Amino acid sequence: MEKSISTSARSFPIVVGLDIGTTKICVTVGRRCNQGKIEILGIGKADSTGVTRGVVSNIQKTVQSIVQAVELATSQSNVDIKIANVGIAGQHIKSLQHRGILTRKELHTEIQRKDIDKLVEDMHKLLMPPGEEIIHILPQEFTVDNEPGIKDPIGMAGVRLEANFHIISGHVSAVKNILKCVNQAGLETQELILEPLASSEAVLSDEEKEAGVVLVDIGGGTTDIAIFHEGIIRHTAVIPFGGNSVTEDIREGCSVMRHQAELLKTRFGSALAAENKDNEIICVPGLRGREPKEISVKNLAYVIQARMEEIIEHVYYEIKSSGYEKKLIAGIVITGGGAQLKHLPQLVEYVTGLDSRIGYPNEHIAKNEVLPKNSYDELKSPMYATSIGLLIKGIQKTEEMEQKSKQIPVAIEKERAIDRSKKGFGLFDKLLQTGAKFIKDDIKDEDYIR
Repeated sequence: MEKSISTSARSFPIVVGLDIGTTKICVTVGRRCNQGKIEILGIGKADSTGVTRGVVSNIQKTVQSIVQAVELATSQSNVDIKIANVGIAGQHIKSLQHRGILTRKELHTEIQRKDIDKLVEDMHKLLMPPGEEIIHILPQEFTVDNEPGIKDPIGMAGVRLEANFHIISGHVSAVKNILKCVNQAGLETQELILEPLASSEAVLSDEEKEAGVVLVDIGGGTTDIAIFHEGIIRHTAVIPFGGNSVTEDIREGCSVMRHQAELLKTRFGSALAAENKDNEIICVPGLRGREPKEISVKNLAYVIQARMEEIIEHVYYEIKSSGYEKKLIAGIVITGGGAQLKHLPQLVEYVTGLDSRIGYPNEHIAKNEVLPKNSYDELKSPMYATSIGLLIKGIQKTEEMEQKSKQIPVAIEKERAIDRSKKGFGLFDKLLQTGAKFIKDDIKDEDYIR
């Protein structure tokens, strides 16, 4: 990636996030700035016509949309986009819990990153159901020599290391189709990231994750759920309903065209019918000279409320299934395009009994004078939570890799020192020792002759 960067920011790598959604495909280009926030350098958006409920249904159309979004982001950021962090969602996503055990052989050293990597590597060997593959392996908590509840065991002394893992899997075909679309668009995938995990990075605080919180990301085709408690992800799920389901209900219930139904939802829609007046009427133009259609705002709200209640009931079922219903002090955070629906937090609170708020990704975004004001303001919307989250996850991954590359030479030197102490002198040391012995012998012989 090429860009003219000021000297002060030269150490911060540029990262790209690619959100392949049901309604839009969004490419964000950014980097971490000196204040620790994310500086957005460019954004490209295109209509998504080849994705159904989070899954690629038409490769050619999806590739065209990705290329269009990449071109827009490239022209705005002046960055040559080649590698992207790609989001994945869809009804095929599943999660399970598993436990791993490692008996360490190196008793003279503390627990290191490589021990945890070994446990994660072992999880990749799990036998998955036919047609499924592992997307993420997330460590939850560790046990060191029967001492449970340890969040970070690195640096501790111990022989037996155990860990609980949250494993997220998806259909092989769905994963391959996404990667194929990205490759055909001329990009390389740096990492495949579950979209609710990305959204959580953009809208949840560390305090909320510690207290217990549910992230509900209402997209066009799916509603993604992620439950956190004590700073650890505890449960993930994907519900195959979203904003498009509401639009279809309006289209059928009010007998209008689909684009009219979408406008009715975004401009006049409400999740609570009781909050609307009986005498408010919307006039929808008729087709080819036909009479305009009159629609009651309250009736429109009844149609929307029925579908939103169904989606929230699914969310509540997942919350109860997780076993953390009574531990969610921070309640529910709603994000995604569907979060823009009026009176939605009130309906969520009514159905679940949990406090709720709308999640905005703007607290992570640094002010950028180069980015057009309308693009900067647009990024503050909940519908861009996944796009910003993918960027944050990509930056975190890049920084981790840089940190590891710095630590490797130090670790190698330490291991060599340990090996030398175990084995005694190396070959070079032995040669030096032998040479010194010969010199001493020569000196002694010379003294004897004299």
